[in-house]
Amino acid sequence: MPPSGAEPPGRAVKAPPARLYGRQHGHALRPRQARLIAETLPRLRLDPAAPLTGLAGFASVALEIGFGGGEHALAEIAAHPETALIACEVYANGIASLLGRLVPEGGEASAPLPANLRLWDNDARTVLRALPEASLARAFLLFPDPWPKARHAKRRFVHPENLSLLARVLRPGGEWRIATDDPTYQTWVGEVLAAQRHFAPSAPMAERPPNWAPTRYEAKAIAAGRRPLYWSLRRV
Repeated sequence: MPPSGAEPPGRAVKAPPARLYGRQHGHALRPRQARLIAETLPRLRLDPAAPLTGLAGFASVALEIGFGGGEHALAEIAAHPETALIACEVYANGIASLLGRLVPEGGEASAPLPANLRLWDNDARTVLRALPEASLARAFLLFPDPWPKARHAKRRFVHPENLSLLARVLRPGGEWRIATDDPTYQTWVGEVLAAQRHFAPSAPMAERPPNWAPTRYEAKAIAAGRRPLYWSLRRV
């Protein structure tokens, strides 16, 4: 029997809904957070009509699907200044957390911002549909919402239709990194990957590779006794 929340093997997966994500707001934004969203976010917001605007000078482009509090995104742009990162997140509190690490108090509208970062505060699939074919070198899906109930399986980003979207914009040999601590999602990822041909087969790893930046979600999972799995997939 599949674990709770998993689709039975061989069952058709429903098409993903128009909206994959859950809530966009948590607790009310504090004044500083509100200024960051109103004044700083527009300065970094990606233009979906021209998603690579201003990024032509970088050696490659990467995409993060759901950046949470932004720890991984900030580590990536610091470690790889030659690479541009498009970071997607709908949760306003998480967006404010990332922006608060980028600019000092009072600099929301004027402080310098990293040239190799663009933010998108809506569905990441909008970016995937807008990007040119084979334009990404890497993609990250780290500790996504597992949507553990079976009726919500269609909301999981790891879905056959979304794999096709991502595969179109990843260049041959491009890397897709996935991490999750949820047992249901781990099983789900294994089953979906086994039934596709866009990415070369790759067994999950029980330890985070040393060149992967950590996230607070990973730390919380390990502290709670959950064991993450990590996939490094290559576009064929």
